[in-house]
Amino acid sequence: MSEKTGLLERLSKGVVLGAEGYVFELERRGYIKAGPFVPEVVLDYPEAVKQLHREFLLAGSEVMVALTYYGDREKLKVVGREGELESLNRQAVRLAREVAAEGNALVAGNIANTWVYDHHDKEATSKKVRQIYTEQVQWAVDEGADFIIAETLEYLGEGLLALEVIKKFGLPAMITFGSILDFVREGVNYVEACKTLASEGADIVGLNCSRGPETMLPLLRDIRQAVSCYVAAQPVPYHTTPEQAAFQHLRLPGRERAFPIALEPFLCDRFEMADFARQAQEIGVNYIGICCGAGPHHVRAMAEALGRTTPASRYSPDLALHPMIGSDVKDKDREFLKHWKD
Repeated sequence: MSEKTGLLERLSKGVVLGAEGYVFELERRGYIKAGPFVPEVVLDYPEAVKQLHREFLLAGSEVMVALTYYGDREKLKVVGREGELESLNRQAVRLAREVAAEGNALVAGNIANTWVYDHHDKEATSKKVRQIYTEQVQWAVDEGADFIIAETLEYLGEGLLALEVIKKFGLPAMITFGSILDFVREGVNYVEACKTLASEGADIVGLNCSRGPETMLPLLRDIRQAVSCYVAAQPVPYHTTPEQAAFQHLRLPGRERAFPIALEPFLCDRFEMADFARQAQEIGVNYIGICCGAGPHHVRAMAEALGRTTPASRYSPDLALHPMIGSDVKDKDREFLKHWKD
């Protein structure tokens, strides 16, 4: 077997396609509790995690991301399982690695926003965050992760801590901000925050989660022009607008909010996500993916929009074969079709 090509070499040759959204999708399938969103499923139903990895792999994702988002010490305390912290983190990377081997995909370790960092109490909270990240990255490295994604960050300071820890372990670092507002919590805009991370040695910078394609693309254009390193984009597949720029802002008539478990009316279809993949590629985004709300059908459409044929492309739609809207409708059905179309 030939040696697996690493992330940076793949990026040097073209776009790398990723896929996330594990937490939302597994919540929809009944394996994760909305609210804490702690990935207990890794321990309780590992086969469910493997199955979703496999679906993303077959759909064209080149990266299996270990399901350790919110799998840190502080979040596990919320559900009373901090004693299983190490086993959850190690198991998550093993599951990702097992499925990645089925398709020569990469394995990404994953760290995220901790809800611990506070730039007004930088010294004390930095110490806690550094501990959280160090243990998670250590376990990911031990279990064979190829690179580390630090994502959905809201503070530049937390991004710099993540970068510091990842670089100590010698792995490529991808640092992305969750762009709810137009700036990180310290008040710095995303372009300047990404420039700072790039100057400190981040291999990939960019945005993930929060914003859908329409409201993420303008920021991505500015980031791509401002940095020379690789740029990543993993939007949520929801119809965010300039007025409601992030999916946390989306509202339904008669309800306080749609986020996080009533978002279906705002969901993008596969064609819209395919369009995003093409547009992101055109402006020079290097790592293109999708975040909370993603389904394998989105990923396959994005892969095909990038000119790829995936194992799941065997099952891509062919509506010409449909008995009522296809190209060969039988005479006995044509009369009924007149009424069916009305």
